[in-house]
Amino acid sequence: MSAFSVRKLEAGDAQALLAFEIRNRAWFESQIDARDPSFYTPQGVTAHIADYLSGFAAGTWHPFVIEDASGTIVGRANLKDIDSAKGCAEVGYRVGLDVGGQGLATQALAQLVRQARQHWKLRQLVAYVYKDNIGSRKVLERCGFWIEPAPQEGARDRHRFVLTL
Repeated sequence: MSAFSVRKLEAGDAQALLAFEIRNRAWFESQIDARDPSFYTPQGVTAHIADYLSGFAAGTWHPFVIEDASGTIVGRANLKDIDSAKGCAEVGYRVGLDVGGQGLATQALAQLVRQARQHWKLRQLVAYVYKDNIGSRKVLERCGFWIEPAPQEGARDRHRFVLTL
């Protein structure tokens, strides 16, 4: 049994999510685009969660958190830009620096794939990864995603990965 669990983001997660994001801010900003500084406030995270949960209710987002055995948030994962008519969505995930290398991103991505199939009945998932983000590339490949051979318009610094469900 894993010491980590993946569950849907909840409105009551604001304080724990803010602590996670602040604790890992420098690490994340070295790997992905930086968030606006206003995000790193209680009001910013509360609004962020409300926006994601509104997207869930509208059928365009499915946000998750990854928790350790003590219930501390150590990562996040999302199905985003869900398009039920086209049967596709984008995946995104992040895990804290202190828990990297333990398979959490792979576990979270596997949960996203399950939810995409079972809950949303999607046919395709995509992910965008910066070319120098080797860890995320390995996670995607481990979960069956394949890299598109040609770069997308305007995305020369990142790769597009696809998984057909």
